[in-house]
Amino acid sequence: MTDDPVRVLVVDDDAAARALHGRFVDETPGFRVIGSAATGIAAVERARQDVDLVLLDMRLPDISGVEVLHRLRTRGAEGLDVLVISSSQDQVTVRQALAAHVVGYLVKPFTQEMLQRRLDTYRRERQARAEADRDRALTQGDIDRLLGTGTVRVPERSSPAPLPKGLAQVTLDRVRASLDPVAFVSSSDVASACGLSRATAQRYLEHLVSTGVIDLAHRYGARGRPRILYRLAPSPPG
Repeated sequence: MTDDPVRVLVVDDDAAARALHGRFVDETPGFRVIGSAATGIAAVERARQDVDLVLLDMRLPDISGVEVLHRLRTRGAEGLDVLVISSSQDQVTVRQALAAHVVGYLVKPFTQEMLQRRLDTYRRERQARAEADRDRALTQGDIDRLLGTGTVRVPERSSPAPLPKGLAQVTLDRVRASLDPVAFVSSSDVASACGLSRATAQRYLEHLVSTGVIDLAHRYGARGRPRILYRLAPSPPG
């Protein structure tokens, strides 16, 4: 039921941080901490037990937060969402997290107000998804994918979640229209095609990656530095 508290697992190797972030969550209406973990392996195991949302640090003592995300996705943790809370700001880590379809990426240190705003936004979007899933009929293609994967991709006609602050729908549509389902392009290419600054184009691309609309890929040049490229995510068969 959407009125039930969102059950949260706090993952951080720092005991003080786990306690502080857990208190922030418990003091947010509609959320309840049901557990914590200090390692990535413990987080993967605990997340399989009645957890709705994981607050995940990227820097863990055994396996990385990126590996935690990979294991959760490959194990088919249906209905489980992840909000990254980390001091890691390097592009590779951030983009790998976004590619795993996390619901947000909050950089440490942050205030209680900042986390609670993110949680409030997440809860509204979660309720909107639940209502859209409940109200719509499944197509044959949806049923076939459900049998094969255990999940159903919500079609674009479902009610969209509110855009993050600072993003406009008309610009988002323009950025999406500039992308191709086959050829990968860079953020600079998108910026040029849409008449935007590269930084602005990057914000829209990151949002589209986080919502699963587009895929990203790394291309390595002669100097070994990765170049991030984007394309529209292929539509599911059927």
